[in-house]
Amino acid sequence: MAEPRRTRLDTPKEVRRKLLRRPSYDSETIGVFAEEFARFMGTARFLLYMTLFVVVWVAWNWLAPDGQKYDQYPFIFLTLMLSLQASYAAPLILLAQNRQEMRDKVIAEQDRQANARAHADMEFLAREVASLRMAVGEVATRDFVRSELRSLLAELDERAGAEEEQPESGSSTAAP
Repeated sequence: MAEPRRTRLDTPKEVRRKLLRRPSYDSETIGVFAEEFARFMGTARFLLYMTLFVVVWVAWNWLAPDGQKYDQYPFIFLTLMLSLQASYAAPLILLAQNRQEMRDKVIAEQDRQANARAHADMEFLAREVASLRMAVGEVATRDFVRSELRSLLAELDERAGAEEEQPESGSSTAAP
């Protein structure tokens, strides 16, 4: 007789096939529907429609003859309808909020990256401006060049005047 196979605790169990499969659905389609539904529920038109629906419901079941009323006792069916609507609305609104939160995260990340690039650009430009200031400090300005030329011209004039005076004094010493 074959010995039953012993399972060890350190090995995973075999995967069993499930008889029921998960229903497949397109999450993008459901998400878009949830966003549109949540957007519609946040409008004055929706509030007007809901108010009109409740008023007609209450008026009919209050004023209609007893045989034609479909919600006899203090509007239990109306309460059930509104509860059912709320039970579907809440998850759809949460789904829409989650999708918006994901979009906001993506936008925030893009903004953070754009801010980081702008910060790097500003640092680069600040370094460039600083290097230009240092370079300008080393470059001769127009006023500096003019003043240097004037001083050189004055020095040349002094030398020319001194050279004119020297030959006269040199010729008087050579005459004796």
